[in-house]
Amino acid sequence: MDPEGSRIRDDPHVNVMMAGSTLRKVKSRSWKKQRHFRLLEDGLTIWYKSRWAGKGHSTCNLDLVAESPEEARAWIQGVRKLIHKAQTMDEKERLDHFPQHPLRWVCDWFQKADKNKDGKMNFKEVRKLLKMMNVEMNEEHALHLFTMADKSESGSLEIEQFVHFYKILTQRDEVWKVFQDYSGDGEKLLLEELENFLMIEQQEGGRSAQHSQELIDRYEPSETAKKQGVMSLDGFQMYLCSQEGSILKPEHRGIYQDMNQPLNHYSISSSHNTYLLEDQLRGQSSLEAYIQALKRGCRCVEVDSWDGSDGEPVVYHGHTLTSKILFRDIISTLKEYAFKASDFPVILSLENHCGIEQQTVMAQHLRHILGDTLLTTLLDGQMPQQLPSPQELRGKILLKAKKIGGLVDCLDETLTDEVSDEEEMANDDAGSPTAEDPPADCLNENNKKSKSKLSRELSDLVVYCKSVHFHGFEHARSHSKCYEMSSFSESKAKRLAKEAGTDFVQYNTRQLSRIYPSGLRTDSSNYNPQDMWNVGCQIVALNFQTAGLEMDLNDGLFRQNSCCGYVLKPDFMRDSSTRFSPERPEERQGYIPLRLSIQVISGQQLPKVNQKEGSIVDPLVRVEIYGVPQDQAKEETSHINNNGFNPLWNETLNFVIHTPELALVRFVVEDYDKASRNDFIGQFTLPFTCIQAGYRHIHLLSKDGTAIPPSSLFINISISELK
Repeated sequence: MDPEGSRIRDDPHVNVMMAGSTLRKVKSRSWKKQRHFRLLEDGLTIWYKSRWAGKGHSTCNLDLVAESPEEARAWIQGVRKLIHKAQTMDEKERLDHFPQHPLRWVCDWFQKADKNKDGKMNFKEVRKLLKMMNVEMNEEHALHLFTMADKSESGSLEIEQFVHFYKILTQRDEVWKVFQDYSGDGEKLLLEELENFLMIEQQEGGRSAQHSQELIDRYEPSETAKKQGVMSLDGFQMYLCSQEGSILKPEHRGIYQDMNQPLNHYSISSSHNTYLLEDQLRGQSSLEAYIQALKRGCRCVEVDSWDGSDGEPVVYHGHTLTSKILFRDIISTLKEYAFKASDFPVILSLENHCGIEQQTVMAQHLRHILGDTLLTTLLDGQMPQQLPSPQELRGKILLKAKKIGGLVDCLDETLTDEVSDEEEMANDDAGSPTAEDPPADCLNENNKKSKSKLSRELSDLVVYCKSVHFHGFEHARSHSKCYEMSSFSESKAKRLAKEAGTDFVQYNTRQLSRIYPSGLRTDSSNYNPQDMWNVGCQIVALNFQTAGLEMDLNDGLFRQNSCCGYVLKPDFMRDSSTRFSPERPEERQGYIPLRLSIQVISGQQLPKVNQKEGSIVDPLVRVEIYGVPQDQAKEETSHINNNGFNPLWNETLNFVIHTPELALVRFVVEDYDKASRNDFIGQFTLPFTCIQAGYRHIHLLSKDGTAIPPSSLFINISISELK
């Protein structure tokens, strides 16, 4: 740096400016007000304070009158020197000259990472440095910007080029505008200013000043700013892009719900045909499918067991060309992976097609492999009046299967009045019993009663999840036990939900129900689980191997509560005397509809859909609401031509939510195509009750539910009662 540069901070004129002066601000002949002006530490910004409003401003064009000729001369000469210096300095000199410069910390990082001290970094080194700085990037786009910043075409960046590269990679006008609304000097947020932003915009009233300081400590990259207790634009942007600045409430990420209620008071993440990786006709059966489902938080897995040729039960989709795996290998996999994602109980839903002999082999494998993990006795030795809680069942695996008699009385080895899912579905298609039909034991003449043999050893392993046939809601009210549960095909469940929604809700306050996809879904497609959650069904089984809307909704519901696979149902769906009907939400006690307003501001580094060279997306955002029938809605923005890096929409979408406790909100980004169907870019789904109001980022997920950083949406959310 030249000698003049090293002396400028000691210049008497500049010192006068930094000390500050009271100058008269003139707008007209009649409007003349005194204001205190001073030069900020960055050496680039002049700041003044209104004595009346007490609010700080950074200056633009102003007419000012000094109190003396000497003071006027100091300001004029000082401004001229600073302008001249700013015009002649390169980026490195500017950073070196002004230690308080907002990007000084970037320079510090560069110097720290420059191991050989040659003042240069190639793209590989820059990529590593950005990772150290906690900056996520799309590598292809970052390389493009790196090449633009490399003016000398040397394949490396010097410090001032790196600072320029960092600025164009990370800094965003739409965030800067929000920052400006609360920053008195346009350069930083004082503690009080950050508190105001959190209270007014983020609707985080009641938070202490300590919380604001914690945000500064966590996200402010400049050590100097941290020491001063202020937040720079970079720190502000890092906060907004963090989990605390995301749309999902941080307090809902961990276990925040009461886990001591009966098992049937929870929605339970559940898989259908868990052994399949593909379709249900020719797909591969695999242990990996169980591992993937359990790691995803699934708490109810399914096993279809058949007699094996060598005396060992096998698992596959019966009467199809799907491959076979050994039952014992699945149980070993379950033992290893059951509690890696969650400590709460796993339900093993057994679809048993084996003869007595191999049923006994299955029982032996279950006892021997699972050991104490398998629940084989009542928790307290007493006949239960309600199911135990997830908390009481932590670390336990429960077998859901047919059982001889009840929990205490053991009759004989003939099992009556119980059918498999396949038989249940056949009955559904033929017209199964409804709420008005007589119990199945009156239907012998219609051959509705099935008789089969059940191994006593296998039967004894069933405790709280005894599979029984559904005889109608009236029969269940007077005869069913809390440990008995029925399975419903999607078509039957949907019909019952529409015809007798309140009865279905009441039924599920007392016992568990399991829903499974239609046998016609040979491609392993899924039904919409929302229809089943609306009536309180707990085990809504989906084909986890099939990506799409339905699995997005499942992932969205179970994203809360530490992704533990259990979500407590709303209170009005746990009360046995409830009169709630999803068809008539307005009749519910405490009904308060809410208005949801979403300003879709911008997108960040959206992935390409078409990998062809030169391909650029034309993104649009659609917001979809899933919930009770009145809440189902979709609204979308216009599309932005040829911009996947930083598209700006600034469009507001409005919704009315009648049952917020059941609603899910899905954000979808698509590549617009006027000639054909839009291509999927990314999505994020979460419960309405988990949404944080204010300026938030949505970190997008791919079609299979995995993260695609740094792709995101920047939005502003407002939630209010409907007037």
